[in-house]
Amino acid sequence: MKKIYFLFFLLFFFTLNISAQFTKYVIRFKDKNGTPFTLNNPSAYLSAKSIARRAKQNIAIDETDLPITPSYMDSVRLSGTVSILNQSKWLNQVCIETSDTAALAKINSFSFVITSQPVMQPVRIQSPAKNKFAEQLNTITSPSSVNNIFDYYNYGNSFAQIHIHEGEYLHDKGFHGEGMLVAILDAGFYHYLTLPAFDSVNENNQVKETYDYVANETSVNEDHFHGMMCFSILAGNIPGQLVGSCPKANYYLYRTEDAATESPVEEQNWAAAAERADSIGVDVISTSLGYTQFDNPVFNHTYADMNGNTTIAARAADFAAKKGMIVVAAAGNDGADTWHYIGTPADADSIVAVGAVNTSGVVASFSSYGPSSDGQVKPAVASVGVGTAISSTNGNIITGNGTSFATPNMAGLITCLWQAFPEFTNMEIIQAVEKSSSIYNMPDNRVGYGIPNFHIAYDDLNQQRVLRNANTILGNDWIKVYPNPFQKQFNIVIKPQHTATGIFQLYDATGKLYFSKKISLQQNIIQSISFNNLQPLQRGMYILKFNDGISKKNLKLEVQ
Repeated sequence: MKKIYFLFFLLFFFTLNISAQFTKYVIRFKDKNGTPFTLNNPSAYLSAKSIARRAKQNIAIDETDLPITPSYMDSVRLSGTVSILNQSKWLNQVCIETSDTAALAKINSFSFVITSQPVMQPVRIQSPAKNKFAEQLNTITSPSSVNNIFDYYNYGNSFAQIHIHEGEYLHDKGFHGEGMLVAILDAGFYHYLTLPAFDSVNENNQVKETYDYVANETSVNEDHFHGMMCFSILAGNIPGQLVGSCPKANYYLYRTEDAATESPVEEQNWAAAAERADSIGVDVISTSLGYTQFDNPVFNHTYADMNGNTTIAARAADFAAKKGMIVVAAAGNDGADTWHYIGTPADADSIVAVGAVNTSGVVASFSSYGPSSDGQVKPAVASVGVGTAISSTNGNIITGNGTSFATPNMAGLITCLWQAFPEFTNMEIIQAVEKSSSIYNMPDNRVGYGIPNFHIAYDDLNQQRVLRNANTILGNDWIKVYPNPFQKQFNIVIKPQHTATGIFQLYDATGKLYFSKKISLQQNIIQSISFNNLQPLQRGMYILKFNDGISKKNLKLEVQ
């Protein structure tokens, strides 16, 4: 049975009288028998940070984490003129390059091989339907340096794409990505080493690793510009012109996409890069790639394939999520085309697929439609992908259109949010982002749950954090202010002694009333109540008076 898939491809091409021979194949293995690696010693194949990420989220290390059995790979390598290009332990398969038909036949005869699946031919069978990186780029005629004077950054042209999500709220609270690891899987990062948008990133040694899975080399600086532009949306820092959504994270730049062609080998490259990111301990993957149709039509995906479980890329993305990472993927730019659905890996079950809107929140006509073929809400959310501020190849700041550009903007803000709440799991962070979105209760097939608001998401997670720690915060009390002293906002944790309406009133030292707030309370049900958007308060002491008609309490607060 294992030969049937391979023979089907050969017969198909002979029938079509197509002479091009395949050069790259994915070899799938049956098991991991005989591997020298064990589940009891994960440090042999996972970094300490990767292991810690699993432990923090109660994710068990399992057989999919084990490297591919070395003897299987040796047998493939020694079968003839064969080069192993990369591998996927999650999918238990390797990608090889060979024109040796005898070697391929021998590989296919091994008892531990399930299939030999072609993934690339040396020449294009048909002209591509369109340029896959043909996003519209525009010059900026009047560079903007307008931003709120209270903001941590002078965002310049980036302000609108940050502000639509209230992303500056995270930055102002000190969350810019410090200590977080972000991998970008794209088509190349042209001249990121010298372009001014990346001066801060390069000076601070924030790019920790690069690898080109297309050419099997370490450099990605000379390749396509698409990944560089996405990188600038995440990490760019030219005050007054361009500020990324996550400018202080550490980055891993992986080229998985060959911009000149389109073939399934790129999905295999994607899987290999995602596994590398996992093994290092990366937190978030941002990928502005998607696959539907290929240069050779026999490889084309159908809409039915967009079910999160069929394609190489989607299965790898789901594994990445299962290992505790957050994957943020572009929905696609096919909304106005015959194929108007999302591509893969945006169809993956547990990732964040991103659609595109303009800075006013109007959906872009090109943004691909959901749902996935199995009915998932796709895209999950939307960000600015019309007129997004990016770095050009000559260093000038321009704007671009595409879900490719909406995706890194969203990925960066999600990274900053997770930095603020590291004790939460990837799925809890994603849920908070979705819940904060503009049409969460009525999702549609263009923007999913809508446009996230990271101020709301932060408050939601902070409430959850307070409730999780309520007993520690309360100690022997039934009501407590948290934090105290405070600056712009504070919370009350209360375990009500009665079911009633509680009234909170804030007074300064002179007895001046600043506000009064009524809250419905249920006896012995712990609540966390946020007091934010306060009018500016002078430094000093204040009294918060509580009264529910039976119980009374005066709490001293200090404003720093």
